[in-house]
Amino acid sequence: MSSSIPAATVTRRGFLALGTGLFAAAVLASCTTPPRFLTPTSAPIRAAERARGGTGRVTTVTLRAAPTQIDLAGTTADTWSFGPVPASTIRMSAGDTLHATVTNRLPTDTSVHWHGLALRNDMDGVPGVTQSPVGPGEDFVYEFIAEHPGTYWFHPHVGAQLDRGLYGALIVEDPHEPLAYDDEWVIILDDWLDGVSGTPDEVLEELSEGMAGMMSGSGGHMMMGARSDLLGGDAGDVAYPLFLINGRPPADPETFTSSPGRRVRLRIINAGGDTAFRVALGGHRLTVTHTDGFPVAPVDSDAILLGMGERYDAVVTLGDGVFPLVASAEGKDATAFALVRTGSGDAPAPTASVPELGRAVLTAGSLTADPRVALAARSVDRELRATLSGSMMAYDWAINGHRFDPDNPLTGALGVQHGERVRLRIENTSQMWHPFHLHGHTYQHSGSGPRKDTSIVLPGESVTVEFDADNPGLWAAHCHNIYHAETGMMTVLGYQNT
Repeated sequence: MSSSIPAATVTRRGFLALGTGLFAAAVLASCTTPPRFLTPTSAPIRAAERARGGTGRVTTVTLRAAPTQIDLAGTTADTWSFGPVPASTIRMSAGDTLHATVTNRLPTDTSVHWHGLALRNDMDGVPGVTQSPVGPGEDFVYEFIAEHPGTYWFHPHVGAQLDRGLYGALIVEDPHEPLAYDDEWVIILDDWLDGVSGTPDEVLEELSEGMAGMMSGSGGHMMMGARSDLLGGDAGDVAYPLFLINGRPPADPETFTSSPGRRVRLRIINAGGDTAFRVALGGHRLTVTHTDGFPVAPVDSDAILLGMGERYDAVVTLGDGVFPLVASAEGKDATAFALVRTGSGDAPAPTASVPELGRAVLTAGSLTADPRVALAARSVDRELRATLSGSMMAYDWAINGHRFDPDNPLTGALGVQHGERVRLRIENTSQMWHPFHLHGHTYQHSGSGPRKDTSIVLPGESVTVEFDADNPGLWAAHCHNIYHAETGMMTVLGYQNT
């Protein structure tokens, strides 16, 4: 990475579809005026990476982003991917260094964001905020220490590319893992339309017209009437033709094979663009052990609710037979489906009843951080507020009254100083739920709640979290509904240059 970021080339729409280094003008206005915030190439970012220490071991991977075709139970879909969909899982141990070469063979810019990791700022993968985009035909090397164990994932941060096939799991193993289990299954949930009923870019164009687009009937991707009590009302904006588990639709489900009595760790990731999932395993209860990579006091539940970007780990002792793993698209009257086989018997149909879906559903509000990872008690140095606003009518999503401006990315930025304990109140004044994601940090929900980086904020409600400002740089904070983010619901958390 160069020591400075080149001047911007601004595209017509959206903060994630930025050209090169948009904060150059806003932050580095002149060489005689010190910038208000640290930049991703500032010395404190390099110092923070050195302080992580690390094991010295290196995991080397190549991610080739390119157009491809995938078979969705007989339907051939044109999409973009890093090879298979999902990409091959990346595994490493806490403290190891990831050396990931991204080769862009797409017809447009791309990047990779390492979702949930507290990594060095210039490797966070947000064009216009932390790096220049990776242009067509170009390569870029991401290299950073993965300090914390857990379940993470990776995806682009350019345009609506997240809603294509460009995603995969990143598992950071704990070399001192205290959780006992026999098998492991990584489960990636996704809502899918790319190459089947249009493209994410077409969806974004249609949604951006708000109710005018709905009334004109253009595109037919907008969804009305998706309702969920768990989500506080409106469940989503986009009508998807398919819902996938590990890249496969219900008509061609993945089968996880094990044996009766074996204890399996499920690592569940919601990689969707606009859909929350309610997940259950027929005939079993799940014991939730982690959320967003960090351990919690174990809680038993019949089902788990995941917003976009959230991850939950759960352990389950398998019975004897063939069981449906179902991810119900919350409020959308459809499901993703897979099978668990430990014995003989006919496989249940995707339409089979799963009573667990209608029983106890776990959300983050019922979790408590494991004492090993709970934030140490200390006074709060700074209080911030992120007010989420907007409507489906105008599709004018914003944070603190500002729709993200690619020409001035630090307008409305939230400022902190290194070393502070920060309290952040995320307040949703809209009539739509939002999965709020903070880059580069893991916060703790108030009242001894879980450590997380992505949290569901229901309409008319708020979530208060605290975190230590211990990872300097410029960090995106946004709704993880890709269409809300692309039309303005993003801001930046900036470390002040003191």
